[in-house]
Amino acid sequence: MRSTNTFSILFVANQKKKNDDQALLYARITVDGKRVNLSLKRKIDILLWDAKKKRAKGTSSEARQINLYLDQTHTQLFQCYQDLKFKGELITAQLIKASYGGELETSKTLQELIDYHTRKIESTLAPGTIINFGITENYIKRFLITSLKTTDVFLKQLDYKFICDFETFLHRYWPKGHPKTMNHNTVMKHLQRLRKMVTLGFHMEWVDKDPFMRWKPTWEKKEREFLSENELSNLETYNFPIERLERVTDLFVFSCYTGISYADIITLNKFNISKGIDGNDWIISKRQKTKIPIKVPILEKAQEMIDKYKDHPMTQITETLFPVITNEKLNLYLKEVADACGIKKNLTFHMARHTFATTVTLSNGVPIETVSKLLSHTKISTTQIYARVVERKVSEDMEDLKAKLQIQRNSNSISS
Repeated sequence: MRSTNTFSILFVANQKKKNDDQALLYARITVDGKRVNLSLKRKIDILLWDAKKKRAKGTSSEARQINLYLDQTHTQLFQCYQDLKFKGELITAQLIKASYGGELETSKTLQELIDYHTRKIESTLAPGTIINFGITENYIKRFLITSLKTTDVFLKQLDYKFICDFETFLHRYWPKGHPKTMNHNTVMKHLQRLRKMVTLGFHMEWVDKDPFMRWKPTWEKKEREFLSENELSNLETYNFPIERLERVTDLFVFSCYTGISYADIITLNKFNISKGIDGNDWIISKRQKTKIPIKVPILEKAQEMIDKYKDHPMTQITETLFPVITNEKLNLYLKEVADACGIKKNLTFHMARHTFATTVTLSNGVPIETVSKLLSHTKISTTQIYARVVERKVSEDMEDLKAKLQIQRNSNSISS
């Protein structure tokens, strides 16, 4: 928030009707170059107004009354400015006008909504999701400062144009340290988060009309990258001379054979291993992101990873199944792992989950309904994203169909 502001009050007379000698009086409030007009609900004879001095001319009773009223209004507006400054609050021309009209008690601002939403989600959403909302909030603040030249707006000022302007700002914004501007889908994610906050305000009746009513998100379709069978095999069999790269690879491989995300793997402990309905060991937990249950049978390769770190010094201290490492370091080290194994793809830890869905399960004939359950998806349409990219499985299924049709034709020709 700015510590100093440029502030001025001018009075103007507006003659709306040319055939009328009366003019409406307005107070023009300007803060940091942004101005608003405040109707004083009072008229003056246009011949009585001094446009240069911004006062009524002469010493007549009417002129003295009008000038006294203007002086009182000026004092009250200045006091509104001083009150906001004393409280250390945001100072805008719109807020001074609202304060003068007694609207501040009932009019909520976007920053108030953001603050309330932040408090609301701090104990209900996953840490990663909360961080993402924080990033969106920072972009909103940058947009207000750079594009609207303010640090806050009333919620009643939010409209379709505000959304479009914010979207344009995001498309043009170049995040510091990034090689390029953010992609289209990232922009849509930020707008979706703003929409969730505004929807909350709408339900609490802080917003009279939903500004997102006519806004529809658009998405660019992208193929989910995953490791092929050969790439996964190379990763599993590569002998890493550096221990930290070996640990990172083991975590990645474990995810490839369970479909469990980083945030959920890093908190797993021995109590998350239980006997399943088939009498074998299963991983049973909850997704931090959605709180949806995780129930995954432990495949042989995943069990190897668990056994490997059972008595590791680091897991003895943390009492987790695997050594704890931050997501940032994990993905950083995976770049080294990819270089060592000759993998040309942009190897990230989330690619392990994609690999489980495609190479390990769907490509080996596991029904998509089962894969959806294993990934803790709430909608099968989410899992179908993976099914579309498994071209090899489609090819194999078609070959099987061709063979069956050929057998049927041969059988028909023999019987005839």
